[in-house]
Amino acid sequence: MFDASVWEILRNLDLQDTVNMETKDVDAIFTSKTEKTFQFDEQLPSLPVPTLQHTLDRYLDSVKPHVSDDEYRQTEFIVQQFASGVGKELHRKLLDKARTEKNWLEKWWLDYAYMDFRLPLAPLLNFAGPGPYMHHYLPQKDGNQLERAGLLIYLNLKHWHMIRKEQIRPDKDSKGNRLSMNQFRRLFNTCRIPAPQRDHLKTYFQTESEGPMPLHLTVFCRGRIFITKCLDENEVPLTPPELQQQFQYITDKCANEPEGPGLGALTGDNRTTWAQIRSRLVALHPQNFTNLEIIQQSIMCVVFDDNCPANETEVFQLGLAGDSTNRWFDKSLTMIFFKNGLAASNCDHSPMDAMTLVTTTYYVDQCVLKCKGKWQGTKEVRQLETPRELVFKLDDVIERGIVQAKRVYNEIANNLQSHVVNYNKYGKKFLRQFKLHPDTHVQMMLQYAFYKLYKKPAPTYQTGTTRKYYNARTETVRSCSPEAIEWAKAMLNPDINNRTKVALYRQAADKHNKLMAEATENQGCDRHLFGLQILAVEGGLPMPQIFTDPAYTKSGSGGNFVLSTSFVGYTPVYGGVVPMVEHGYGTFYKIEQDCISMFVSAWKSCSQTNAVEFGNMIQECLNETGALLAETEKLARL
Repeated sequence: MFDASVWEILRNLDLQDTVNMETKDVDAIFTSKTEKTFQFDEQLPSLPVPTLQHTLDRYLDSVKPHVSDDEYRQTEFIVQQFASGVGKELHRKLLDKARTEKNWLEKWWLDYAYMDFRLPLAPLLNFAGPGPYMHHYLPQKDGNQLERAGLLIYLNLKHWHMIRKEQIRPDKDSKGNRLSMNQFRRLFNTCRIPAPQRDHLKTYFQTESEGPMPLHLTVFCRGRIFITKCLDENEVPLTPPELQQQFQYITDKCANEPEGPGLGALTGDNRTTWAQIRSRLVALHPQNFTNLEIIQQSIMCVVFDDNCPANETEVFQLGLAGDSTNRWFDKSLTMIFFKNGLAASNCDHSPMDAMTLVTTTYYVDQCVLKCKGKWQGTKEVRQLETPRELVFKLDDVIERGIVQAKRVYNEIANNLQSHVVNYNKYGKKFLRQFKLHPDTHVQMMLQYAFYKLYKKPAPTYQTGTTRKYYNARTETVRSCSPEAIEWAKAMLNPDINNRTKVALYRQAADKHNKLMAEATENQGCDRHLFGLQILAVEGGLPMPQIFTDPAYTKSGSGGNFVLSTSFVGYTPVYGGVVPMVEHGYGTFYKIEQDCISMFVSAWKSCSQTNAVEFGNMIQECLNETGALLAETEKLARL
């Protein structure tokens, strides 16, 4: 469910170590003068369907670490029955569907994995991350909230402007395959609309050639909601000083007047409840409907938050699970500006995966480096239209709904534990010496750390991109392979020598590389099994036993992965999500030349998990395995 990966794009962006930040043309790196952003999307190949046997073989292999021998034999029998019976028929129907649709999965995935989700979006389904500029030109500094907001929103709007004009260079993978850019249409001007049973997305974004579109921001401050113009008559972003002036007007007004009702808190409630309250809100007064449409249509949301996070961990915590009074969790993109000058982003996961946000944030970060965190242009401020407050007509039922929504949201948000691991002993450069994929190494460390801490394997979700196919998003890489667990066990066995341990490590790494390569071809097992299950549901069939077998859940299927992981790339940008299950962890990470940074999340209500302890164990395993690799390599050269 929590698909958030950019590993396929960052090879194109891994330039920060070789180019002087102050002299390079940032726009030239991200844009193309000969190719349009969405030019190749309609030409991409259709999403393939794996063979049924391949999918079932991969599934059985992933089940092995999590069941006993007797349980495995039972599951193997169930899978064989499925393959020769109902599974064969469901697979035939899926092939028929795939022959008439370029992406047989797209609508199913959006509807069943996202739109049917009934619990609060935040923090359960949203993803968030800190602005990486906090580590160079924009560190904590009181009194800079509005100036920094002006600069950073301006740079985000520049990227929006490039997408609208289709100037962003279309992505390719390392083999030169074109990648779908479709998700970039839903980063801005997009909103999820609640409904009693199944939500829906509304996207107001259009390219310049497709026609006009909304051109305003929605701003949240102390429970009040404003809209402000953010582009001039030529659709050029207002300058940072101009945006700062607009923000100053809003914050001054909020500082000198009573707080607002905090209507945004309603978006933090259960989806069905929010849908019911929203219907009442619309029926109460026509202006309420107009105001909701204005929020939904806006390019993005901007939040001024009075909190002062002391470090990156607190930025993550407040980004994922901050005050719902000043949020609109349904919006695709929200930028949060804290009182002490730090910033975070929060996104709805439904319309897109994190690669869109990472690309935009990396662009912004490179621009901040180039200008050294200060606007270098004109300080002149033109005569601008004053920001306008959106005032809603409320009644007692809605006001009580706001109070209830805060309670529901806070119960979940206050249960979240966040922790950031900054490991500085080695990174990409060290691992490449041993001809290792850095991402694969970190995945092995996660397996080893969990096994070392709990003495059992953890069913693991890792994101693999399928963007080489039409409108495709992701496939699951089940990182907890039999080979990975065999290696983890060997590491804890003092009777096994180091050379054997390294050999087992490389076998596990090779297996992971193979699983990742298959996932990018949509040759994992999860999306295929998902499609077969949906066909059974929509066909009114009894649920096939493969999906009710305990091994299905034990191996992570159905959103039961204990480790929810994703490699967010080789740039300074990263983010994170909450765990999928109460006894699990969220572990998202970035890998730079000489360091590895990871966001670890856990639920406080689970006595078995602790984000700090798991983070410490990951570092311990990084140390141990790094030393093992270095020592074995040294001996091999003697």
